[in-house]
Amino acid sequence: MPTAGMGQTGQNAPDNPKQAASQTGRVSQSESKSNDGQEKGKEQSGTSNDRLFYALPNFLTVESKNLPPLTAKQKFGVVTRGSFDYIQIPWYGFLAAVAQAENSESGYGQGAQGYGKRFGAYFADGTIENYMTGAVLPVVLRQDPRFYQSGQGSFMHRTEYAVSRIFVTRTDSGHTQFNSSEVVGAAMSAFISTYSYHPQGDRNVPNTMSVWGTQVGYDTITIVVKEFWPDIRRKLNKKHEAQPSGDAGGGNAPQKNSP
Repeated sequence: MPTAGMGQTGQNAPDNPKQAASQTGRVSQSESKSNDGQEKGKEQSGTSNDRLFYALPNFLTVESKNLPPLTAKQKFGVVTRGSFDYIQIPWYGFLAAVAQAENSESGYGQGAQGYGKRFGAYFADGTIENYMTGAVLPVVLRQDPRFYQSGQGSFMHRTEYAVSRIFVTRTDSGHTQFNSSEVVGAAMSAFISTYSYHPQGDRNVPNTMSVWGTQVGYDTITIVVKEFWPDIRRKLNKKHEAQPSGDAGGGNAPQKNSP
């Protein structure tokens, strides 16, 4: 016995495949606009629900230019939400596996114990840096930890803008200032991690400087990706919307009548 939902679907289904494709397109556009509206609504509260490549947390990146300053509670809250997001577990697990394969920081050893130490170190490194650059120093220095996407100009102009945000940021009052939260915060996190839980043989100034440079370099690459992610996302969404459903696009070819 068919359910009520199945009966309604059959009753309202269009006879013409072109009509089905048209309705599918309108539904996709409606869903896309709804998602955009939800994202914009979240931005009005000061942060974002966006994810890079639909996976990595991108909560401190915004497209709007005029947003209220974040409170200290909001700064710590959004950093906590991103640092302990579910995707961080496989991400740090992957980094630890690569480090183990390369025998990076050999003092950790090999085997399950060595892998566990590397995983814990990567998790701690990332979490400490997130808090130092996104919450602790931004609260103390009253700086805005968000990245405001440009979205305008040539590829080179936007790339230069994104890279410059590593060294230049906004204050909570909207003025331009040297990005001490990023530069000094990354240095502080590198010092804390190197001299607290990294192998004894790696606790030296050159290794601290190397960790600092790696963190700033990674943040620089990431912020450039953040600048162009909305363009990539829109193209992916358009490509998805342009693909007709199997019933509408494929259709049944008209059959010739048998003589």
